[in-house]
Amino acid sequence: MRKVSTAMAAALVSATMLTPATAQDGELTIGLKSEATSMDPQFHNLSTNTQVLQNVFQALVEQDATQSPMPQLAESWEAIDDTTWRFKLREGVTFHDGGAFTARDVIYSVCRIPMVENSPSSFSIYTQQISDMRAEDPHTLIIETDGANPLLPVESATWAILSAEAMGAEEELTYGPDGSCEGMGEVPQSGAFNDPAIAVGTGPYVLDSFTRGSEMVITRYADYWGDAPDWERVVMRPISSTGPRVAALLAGDVDMIEQPPIQDIPRIEEAGFKIVDSQSNRVIYLAMDQDGEAPGLGGTDGKNPLTDAKVRQAISLAINREAIVERIMGGYATPAAELLPPPMFGTSGRAVDPYDPERAKELLAEAGYPDGFQITLGTPNDRYVNDEQVAQAVAQMLARIGIQTTVDASTASQFFSRRNKQEFPIYMAGWGAASGEMSSPLKSLVATHNPDAGLGVTNAGRYSNEELDSLLGEAMKTIDDEKRSELLQKAEGVALDEWGILPLHYEQTVWALAPGLDYTPRVDQYTLAYAVTKADGEGDAE
Repeated sequence: MRKVSTAMAAALVSATMLTPATAQDGELTIGLKSEATSMDPQFHNLSTNTQVLQNVFQALVEQDATQSPMPQLAESWEAIDDTTWRFKLREGVTFHDGGAFTARDVIYSVCRIPMVENSPSSFSIYTQQISDMRAEDPHTLIIETDGANPLLPVESATWAILSAEAMGAEEELTYGPDGSCEGMGEVPQSGAFNDPAIAVGTGPYVLDSFTRGSEMVITRYADYWGDAPDWERVVMRPISSTGPRVAALLAGDVDMIEQPPIQDIPRIEEAGFKIVDSQSNRVIYLAMDQDGEAPGLGGTDGKNPLTDAKVRQAISLAINREAIVERIMGGYATPAAELLPPPMFGTSGRAVDPYDPERAKELLAEAGYPDGFQITLGTPNDRYVNDEQVAQAVAQMLARIGIQTTVDASTASQFFSRRNKQEFPIYMAGWGAASGEMSSPLKSLVATHNPDAGLGVTNAGRYSNEELDSLLGEAMKTIDDEKRSELLQKAEGVALDEWGILPLHYEQTVWALAPGLDYTPRVDQYTLAYAVTKADGEGDAE
């Protein structure tokens, strides 16, 4: 669903026409919106790190552009029983230092994850259920879990595999039943990975250099086990400001950029550059305080109207999602009915709530608020595409049914801190499912708040429903995919049927690139250098 409004195009009609450059033979330069915080692929569970480090390091399983699991360093996997998995590893794979890849490297890598010091967001959430790992032979790995874990193959896509040899592991390396590992040697910490001799992976590219604040350079690995990427050398430069990022593309300083501003897309296309885009897995949603007395309310006689499902439904019916997509997002979004876009795993394909302000007013009156009330809507102003503008549009729509809404916009760091302290009666935020299936938003956004169990950790509205929790719990121990999908659909339906959370739209992710390049858009919003190719007729890889 991609177009730009007439008004937006008219505003740019006088843009300077430039002739786009094409990538030099064998070299590609990419302008990224954010810089990786570390070259250690196990240090920080952050998309800006993952997308650059996947060029160098690989996992047992990868996710394709639609987040479907695909073989990578594991050729196949199977559930032997509810708590045991067998992975057959790919033979003939070598690390960048020439060492052979075996099950020992996987054991080392999983052992190291919880040992990474000062991790801002640890990958251990994807390994904590492992109770045992052992090699049947150098290329067959058995993994046992503490209870059924149907998502283990998907979770294994987050385990960057390191060379045990290069990291200094002892010859005898074992994973203990309590998660303690023996034979690890002196485990290098994250700062050591700036050294290409430590940052040894199996990926299509070798780390050449990393200069913080300037660039990361990678070069093609000649003995890569898979198809060779098109580029001999790739330079990735962080350009956090949108204006300079677009300017660098138009000037030919970079060949490709991620997330150009929507309002600049006509100018980029008129200059001869290519735009590729795709619906992402990120849903923008409204969450409401359903935990008793909420701050930021007025005209309610001390009550919290958001605990009433009729009020929550009224808010949903007051929002014209199609208008937001058309006028605010320039067509680069899709109205949302669920917490994940269909047909991703666990979605049901339900219809978007209609825009019906008259029915919304009736529901408010039925709930005891015929004259509406006052409310504060919290939102970040620098995290999602046009986030503050979307929030302002929602505020105007709510005002039309009598809910006088004040928008409280702040930077992402301030907003999330205040959101987690429950300072907003209603707030707008977004969620992207790293696993590519419905359990991700359900566990974080609408499961009953229980941080010790890893549930409801982002449920600042404190929505809670025992039926949903039960269905989700059953789904998370169901190995059969069809049954698990049905359980997830039912669990999501519980929350949506009582308007416990309100999906607004799915973001459209946009890339701009020189005309001689191609890139398949990804729902996880990653920019992967090895997946950038020369367009047809532009030549082959060396």
